[in-house]
Amino acid sequence: MRRAAKTWSSLVLAVGVALGVAATNPAQAADSYQHGPDPTESSIEAVRGPYATAQTTVSSLAVTGFGGGTIYYPTTTSEGTFGGVVIAPGYTADQSSIAWIGPRLASQGFVVFTIDTLTRYDQPDSRGDQLLAAADYLTQRSSVSSRVDASRLGVAGHSMGGGGTLEAALDRPSLQGAVPLAPWDLNKNFTRVTVPTFIIGGQSDTVAPVSSHSEVFYNSLPGSLDKAYMELRGASHFFPNTPNTTMAKYLISWFKRFLDDDTRYDQFLCPAPDDSTISQYLDTCPY
Repeated sequence: MRRAAKTWSSLVLAVGVALGVAATNPAQAADSYQHGPDPTESSIEAVRGPYATAQTTVSSLAVTGFGGGTIYYPTTTSEGTFGGVVIAPGYTADQSSIAWIGPRLASQGFVVFTIDTLTRYDQPDSRGDQLLAAADYLTQRSSVSSRVDASRLGVAGHSMGGGGTLEAALDRPSLQGAVPLAPWDLNKNFTRVTVPTFIIGGQSDTVAPVSSHSEVFYNSLPGSLDKAYMELRGASHFFPNTPNTTMAKYLISWFKRFLDDDTRYDQFLCPAPDDSTISQYLDTCPY
């Protein structure tokens, strides 16, 4: 799957060459939304990336459709807008359970919104709706809306929030990326998803066993889709609740590749990585 924006940029560049004139910004035409220095293994494994970040709290009383949350964002205003990522917690949990992901991902060049749900017991379909409501708030009414490119949004979530991530991708094809983390959902059919999706499961997950959740979800996604499945060796259902370097590096790489159209991150996704912390890796490379 190729993003429309990149196809358009390539067309502009091709027309410019055909007419014997330079595109307005050749670098942008080649990689429209590229941010940050050339990535390395160490740079995407780092606890903090190249961008200084700040955060702002969003009260549940100021929003509708979800339970508020915290927005983390790069402080620079010299690089234009950034892609946005909304992340939902799992069943009975709140945003504190995924809070570490916010500044880590924002420091790589994203505006990140970790949210609370309306209740701790909301099911995946409701969490999907809440992810989308939060995305709309982030881009339309938040105090940092001018920093976010509304056409480049991604979603992620843990457990039922991971199921909600798949439901959000099903409901809103305009999303540019989805990363379900140890996802749980009674719905096993995601054949209509067109959003590039990277599912991360835990080999030793007994709450949402990969054999009946993550693997089933991955196999239900269209074979023509840009998709990947990674299983973390020995990981329980709760691996997203504490800092996890392997999870973070691939979360970053997927969103860089599909929200930013940044092909510099292909090297980390294709071919399957040789990493002892990964027990299984499936993909539809090349992207």
